[in-house]
Amino acid sequence: MQEARTGGGSMIILGTFLPGIMLSQMPLPSMLEWYRPEWVAMILIYWVIALPHRIGVGAGFLVGLMMDVVRGSVLGLNALSFTIIAYLALLLYKRLRMFPPWQQAMMVMVLVGINQLLFHWMQMVTGTTGDSLLFLLPAATSALFWPWIFVVLRGLRRTFRIS
Repeated sequence: MQEARTGGGSMIILGTFLPGIMLSQMPLPSMLEWYRPEWVAMILIYWVIALPHRIGVGAGFLVGLMMDVVRGSVLGLNALSFTIIAYLALLLYKRLRMFPPWQQAMMVMVLVGINQLLFHWMQMVTGTTGDSLLFLLPAATSALFWPWIFVVLRGLRRTFRIS
């Protein structure tokens, strides 16, 4: 019976990334495009903090590859940045668990900001980006949405007893 719960938990964890991917590709008015939160990165950060023994650097790499395919970006750009974000979240997960939600949101802003900087830097290397600092705005909006993402995903984890 324990194995059935573990398998179901894996499908639920994987299933939480699908709405994140859909939200990351949802069309927005052009003036709001720069404010789109990094949904998939926030979901990855949550699962790394909540279940570091199950979700880690490998999961970050796979989710990043999936985002590369979905976004049509150079293969490996999201994979590398999500791998680094998962690694940093693994380093900090014990501290992040102890923080209240507003402090977690600030750390999520830093982690997503690092993600955005890495992705922007890699796009500069490949010659597919501009030279504006607007690419950092998703870090701020991700911090604003973090408490809700945290509450929803924690509720799912507790409802389905994922451990």
